[in-house]
Amino acid sequence: MSSQIFLFDFAFYYPLFMAYLWMIGGITYYWHHERKNHRIQDPLSLLKEMPLVSVIVPCFNEEDNIHEVVETLSDLNYPDYEIICINDGSKDKTGAMLDELTKTHPKLRVIHQAKNQGKAVALNTATLVAKGEFLLCMDGDAILNRDIIPWMLHHFEDGHRVGAVTGNPRVRTRSTLLGRLQVGEFSSIIGLIKRTQRIYGRIFTVSGVVAMFRRRALLEIGFWSADMLTEDIDISWKLQTRHWDIRFEPHAVCWILTPETLAGLWKQRLRWAMGGIQVIQKYSHTLFAWRERRMWVIFAEYVISVCWAYSMAAIIAIWLIGFVVELPLPWQISVIPNWQGVLIGTTCILQILTSMLLDRRYDHKIFRHFFWLIWYPVAYWLLTMATMVWAVPKTFIRKRGMRALWVSPDRGLRTSTAPSGPLTKAKSHENTDL
Repeated sequence: MSSQIFLFDFAFYYPLFMAYLWMIGGITYYWHHERKNHRIQDPLSLLKEMPLVSVIVPCFNEEDNIHEVVETLSDLNYPDYEIICINDGSKDKTGAMLDELTKTHPKLRVIHQAKNQGKAVALNTATLVAKGEFLLCMDGDAILNRDIIPWMLHHFEDGHRVGAVTGNPRVRTRSTLLGRLQVGEFSSIIGLIKRTQRIYGRIFTVSGVVAMFRRRALLEIGFWSADMLTEDIDISWKLQTRHWDIRFEPHAVCWILTPETLAGLWKQRLRWAMGGIQVIQKYSHTLFAWRERRMWVIFAEYVISVCWAYSMAAIIAIWLIGFVVELPLPWQISVIPNWQGVLIGTTCILQILTSMLLDRRYDHKIFRHFFWLIWYPVAYWLLTMATMVWAVPKTFIRKRGMRALWVSPDRGLRTSTAPSGPLTKAKSHENTDL
């Protein structure tokens, strides 16, 4: 009897516990770190020096996006930077378009790789030829806030052991319900998690779509690993297990394209889940190293989430079996919530409301999606359960050392402008406190 009670309680209360932990962590981070920066009129004033920054853009089949991306990058609010685009064996017109763009954009350099070798190899190649000590790495379909370089760069001045700074991705594709729901995820889930983990001092992963790195740190750890499905998670653990710090900068806004089909979303999340399992497997030695003790909480959080996924899957399976088989009374359960539904719904509303209040100055139209988002945390946990259950065996049977190559993702329906206004003109001068 006690075993099934523990199983049910764990499956129900763990997401609720994490939701309130993330809300408390997000508010704490805002109050101690984020709030004071809202009054800064010009982020360039944060910098004592303005070193050369290399903006690195790995590209694979980006003909629909690369022109807009390069145009936007050429107008960043920073005096000294270069743009390096790596055409990683694209099969469309990406290479030809990049060559044409070099004629009108003097900051742009292009590297062509004969065949698709994967994002990690593309990043490594660009890092070796980059001239800057600080590398701003981004996806080939992302649009950056004009002030993103100074917002990220000042963290490296503040701490000589800062190895990376992760930015704040915001969803740009909002033409479908699935796209609007992901607006809530990047705010109420990912944004709150990043803030909470930063309070603790260790972050599970930088955002692969936008992050800045210190070259010296990358040299020390051996750059990106070509066999990891999620190079962003792996590089985060590589840095932190070598005692480099990772910061989160919410003002470093980056507008991204996300899947707007269920098949595209499933493929993306399955890859994320497999990448997480890969990294946990690779760095399991941190459990036994006292010097790596600050990684234990991040490690435990992920392992517990895997256990939760299998617990929830078991409960759903028991519930379905109960329709065809007469089970013992203690196992006659229902997944349809009663009073628990009120608690879940209240928590979802609070979580979304908290995240929107924190992110409203970075995404000025976020509140118009509130109606669609209040139940997204439930959908997030169900999606996490399904992908995690499938990812664990799929990761363990994957051949070790296999190169992780590009696969063109579902990017949804493009929009020509970011939801908050012009893509390159960030409204960063308002003084709005929580």
